[in-house]
Amino acid sequence: MTDTRKITVTVNGERLTGAAEPRMLLVDFLRDELRRTGTHVGCEHGVCGACTVIIDGDAARSCLMFAVQADGAEISTIEGLAANGEMHPLQKLFSEHHALQCGFCTPGMLMTAMDLVHNSKDHSPEAIRTGMSAALCRCTGYVGIIEAVTEYARQVHGDAAVADRDSGENSHG
Repeated sequence: MTDTRKITVTVNGERLTGAAEPRMLLVDFLRDELRRTGTHVGCEHGVCGACTVIIDGDAARSCLMFAVQADGAEISTIEGLAANGEMHPLQKLFSEHHALQCGFCTPGMLMTAMDLVHNSKDHSPEAIRTGMSAALCRCTGYVGIIEAVTEYARQVHGDAAVADRDSGENSHG
């Protein structure tokens, strides 16, 4: 008989309960038990960032965390960005800046960017490039991604908070 535990989490403002074995990863719990499939499973080693979610206000790799560790946590996933049928401003900017192609990395990229813009004090292009390196993309070359996140940081924090210290912003990709 498998030892399962009842896990209750708040996902995108909705309190949900499901069963998980102690060794079940949070990403599998979200996808398989709670049917929140927007969070993608990539490398399963915490390297690619496809499974990034926001847990209690901070970005985390859901493939590196057991579901039982998240019991009682507040989790934001990609499904929670859009509101009332409207894309989140960051999602719109990713589209406008052609920051997505195949889309596999996009949920993790968006959640990483949300954490970076809302939890970091440095929003310079260099800091954004460094912060976004936590999520891997094989299609875009990152230029559009960095532009979208930089513009979102400007919208959230104002132009003065996003100092363009690097005049060769696009030359670093």
